Amino acid sequence: MELLQVQNLKKVYNTRMGGQQVIALKDVSFEMSKGEFVAVMGASGSGKTTLLNIIASLDKASGGDVILEGKSLKNIKDRELSAFRRLNLGFVFQDFNLLDTFSVKDNILLPLVLSGETIEEMEKRLLPLAEQLGITKLLNKFPYEVSGGEKQRTAMARAVITNPKLILADEPTGALDSKASAKVLGMFEELHVKGQTIMMVTHSSMAASYASRVLFIKDGELFSQLYRGDDSKKDFFDKIVSNLSVLSDGGVDIG
Repeated sequence: MELLQVQNLKKVYNTRMGGQQVIALKDVSFEMSKGEFVAVMGASGSGKTTLLNIIASLDKASGGDVILEGKSLKNIKDRELSAFRRLNLGFVFQDFNLLDTFSVKDNILLPLVLSGETIEEMEKRLLPLAEQLGITKLLNKFPYEVSGGEKQRTAMARAVITNPKLILADEPTGALDSKASAKVLGMFEELHVKGQTIMMVTHSSMAASYASRVLFIKDGELFSQLYRGDDSKKDFFDKIVSNLSVLSDGGVDIG
């Protein structure tokens, strides 16, 4: 069984006055295996962030289903969604979503605190993870005292510390310079090599070239997909750029 199954997903928004419907997603279906690193690309308004939000259970589909490790999101009661997200999903956002009044350490540990983990278990998980992400010396600092790249690595640590089944990343390098982006993407790659399953929405072909597969969304539909296979990052990057050109032209998939 695949880790994630997205089945005939549809999302329709009504305008404020209710007079017009906007179709954000229409009949999107795909699967993700455990340990895959999938990037989702498409123009602004294509539906990729809506897709991510529905998989994250932050938004509800108008039709279809999302199944994570055999559990349908449709069968989870509203009052149980927060616990479901905390136990199964990790989140990395473009704007970091760190609490400025919490230290780096406390930001990372927050999901474990909310889950009622013991102090011993929290410390056991924290130190190896902080070392892996290169933020050990930052643990007692506050978010406003560290760089954007360091904030994002803090956010990654917070996402990973719960041992989630799936990490969902929304434009994780969008607010970073090229050097910080490369470091964060290298960390994602390392997590992927160690078996972490990751879905990342991105506008960046360079960021997508770190993934093992890229899904291209156009006008709410799955337009095409590319598998990296044995390609180098450079070769995969070139294929991604070519596919984006076809996507913008509305031509036939060349992948």
